[in-house]
Amino acid sequence: MTHPRRRTAVLGRGAVVATVPVAVAALLTAAGPATAAGQAGASGVGDPYFPLAGNGGYHVAHYGLTLGYDPTSRHLTGKAVLTARATQRLTRFDLDFKGLKITALTVDSARAAYRRSGQELVVTPHRALHKGQTFRVTVTYRGKPGPVTDPDGSLDGWIPTDDGAFVAGEPQGAMTWFPANNHPLDKSSYDFTITVPKGRTAVANGVLLGQRTRGGRTTFRWRQKEPMAAYLATATVGKFEVKQYTTRGGIKVYDAVDPREASAAAPVLKKLPSVLEWESKLFGPYPYRAAGSIVDRAPNVGYALETQTRPVYDSAPDLSTLVHESAHQWFGDSVSLTSWKDIWLNEGFATYAEWLYAEQHGGDSAQKTFKALYARPATDGLWEFPPGNPGSGANIFGTPVYARGAMALHALRTAVGDRAFFRVLRAWADRNRYGHGTTAQFERLAERESGKNLGPLFHKWLYAQGKPSTP
Repeated sequence: MTHPRRRTAVLGRGAVVATVPVAVAALLTAAGPATAAGQAGASGVGDPYFPLAGNGGYHVAHYGLTLGYDPTSRHLTGKAVLTARATQRLTRFDLDFKGLKITALTVDSARAAYRRSGQELVVTPHRALHKGQTFRVTVTYRGKPGPVTDPDGSLDGWIPTDDGAFVAGEPQGAMTWFPANNHPLDKSSYDFTITVPKGRTAVANGVLLGQRTRGGRTTFRWRQKEPMAAYLATATVGKFEVKQYTTRGGIKVYDAVDPREASAAAPVLKKLPSVLEWESKLFGPYPYRAAGSIVDRAPNVGYALETQTRPVYDSAPDLSTLVHESAHQWFGDSVSLTSWKDIWLNEGFATYAEWLYAEQHGGDSAQKTFKALYARPATDGLWEFPPGNPGSGANIFGTPVYARGAMALHALRTAVGDRAFFRVLRAWADRNRYGHGTTAQFERLAERESGKNLGPLFHKWLYAQGKPSTP
């Protein structure tokens, strides 16, 4: 993600069923109160910054989302079909879902009891679910969706625009437009069927399966086959100029650009294939079958987001932002967080990709960028908190996460040398492909690949308070 407050500190951001790793499944088994018949799934997965994010007791393998949106009335109709597996015996379970009116809810085609409690939709199925049981939750709903305000004051979720909606869910916003197990721990495949007035385009993740116009309305069908965290889903709607092509590497590209941003965006978007090719050489094969960009005009947003396969930009991006959001397809999307506390693994890595791109394309070296940042006084916001433990949800998109996180990677590169460093980056992306990672796991990988004790280095750059005494 990029944002004026979050922007990288550089000088001058058929259903296909996904599986879940065993270690993550254990975390998703978090239980709520026990009953005679079984247990209730926990109302959150225990994230220290967003305690109600996600839910325990089940894993969602697939979301089938059928949506209809009218940009004039800002009214949304929705039907969400969640195919899930119980990771414990469940008498009830929660979904994250906020604001919209539910018109029907079933579990395995039987009506289920439910109640709302803040962002929690508490569901009690007609019969208890057995551990290991696959079940289907169907929720139909309607209303006028809107965004949520994050701890840092920014908006995310379903954000109306003058011609549609800018849909970007990091970290909380998925629950504003569909019921979800809304934490990066739970990754799923998706199918989207989105109907909008003729003349509007609805853009989601993955591959466009088809579109059809009938009766003054156009329906778009999208499929995201590879596992995706809910916050990375999008269903952005607007008046867009669309360009489709296939790269020489076989990646299907779909660019949707607001006409008011087209002239500024064109020279940057033209570079996407070469950027992905360059990143693939550094980080390993591109993780998805599809790519592209959604360039909207959303002046109230103030950031871009790495929505999986197809980042969404609030205005025409510059090249550094394109590089940043593209790098997230490896670091953040394919390899996802287990806790928001570790978000430097997303933002520090994507920021350092910007530095590397500049270094290898005629700009400043990463060392020069590092030195200029280190020259900032101890009172500068760069040193306000350590990136490995930002301290609260209000800080996860702060400058230290981006810039000092990138500095940690450069310090690692300096300590182990280029050969070992780039081997670590590729191994991280490869070994955790479509899965998850933690800072501790990254530290162990770096030590194994380099043969060095790196504990003091990581402590200094990720966890120590204030400006390090030496670079």
